[in-house]
Amino acid sequence: MGFSKRPMRVYIDTSVVGGCLDEEFATDSKRIFEWAVSKRLILLLSDIVIAEIEPAPSQVKKILDDLPPECTRRVEITNDVIALRDAYIRAGVIGARWADDAAHVAAATAARADAIVSWNFKHIVNLDRIKAYNQVNLAEGYGFLTILSPREVGHDDNTEE
Repeated sequence: MGFSKRPMRVYIDTSVVGGCLDEEFATDSKRIFEWAVSKRLILLLSDIVIAEIEPAPSQVKKILDDLPPECTRRVEITNDVIALRDAYIRAGVIGARWADDAAHVAAATAARADAIVSWNFKHIVNLDRIKAYNQVNLAEGYGFLTILSPREVGHDDNTEE
């Protein structure tokens, strides 16, 4: 019995987009977008990502603008997302100053993403925070969220069973 070959639904934050233009992160960030174009991933984008990209240089904006529309899905920032973001802050997972980082995690959680992918090792891809985000998710009635860096995103092409 194999498992589904449906594309993974991956929420990306702004750092993944910017990572395409950073020598250290470019290879892994670009692979995320290549996989979206080849329909191996569906990129979940929130209004927060769109707003954070707005003041960026044109070459950063071009990364998202050049994606075919079928590669992405919009994640709305609903009252549920705001409530979950606020629950992270109340629980001390992250300070209010970093509310947008908490909102990225909340949006990915509420959208039931297969994973959130980020280069933000201080506020998102950090073992202590991952555990704390998921404790709040479970307490608030959500499931477990997988949190990865682009380097950790793999897609098993091995068809052996």
